[in-house]
Amino acid sequence: MTSSRPVRILGIDPGSRATGYAVLDGSGDSGVVVDLGVIRLAAKLPLTERLSQIYDRLAEIIVEHDPEEVAIEEVFSAANVRSALVLGQARGVAVVAAGGTRPVFEYSARAVKKAVVGYGQADKRQVAQMVTTLAKLPEVPAQDAADALALAICHLHSRAITARLRSVGG
Repeated sequence: MTSSRPVRILGIDPGSRATGYAVLDGSGDSGVVVDLGVIRLAAKLPLTERLSQIYDRLAEIIVEHDPEEVAIEEVFSAANVRSALVLGQARGVAVVAAGGTRPVFEYSARAVKKAVVGYGQADKRQVAQMVTTLAKLPEVPAQDAADALALAICHLHSRAITARLRSVGG
């Protein structure tokens, strides 16, 4: 992982009803948003159909943008076991959509917030405002897209720090 050459990163914020995605071209600590959006799914659809649609749309995005690396949120503990299981399935589909041909990097929500806002307990509004500022977007994106962009920015910063540490270490 070096930060001197540009890298294309796909950030994914998985969800069973809305999956955010962001494609970021970056080098060092700075990046340019290539694509950003939300895959919205009808709640009335069976879970298997929603998961299939997530997979299909992410596969299309991957073919269209050809990211080199994928950043996704780690599994977290949730009070509602059913919600956590459904989210885990959506997350698994997102990882599989990368096809095993790209490295997938996982970040905790706390690490993403700390990397983007500077505070691991930041709320979603603060994250959305900060990614808007960092990416020089004309308006605040939808929440799921903002979270996906935060993941991509977190990964970009992680790459830059790793490259700096390698250069110091020899």
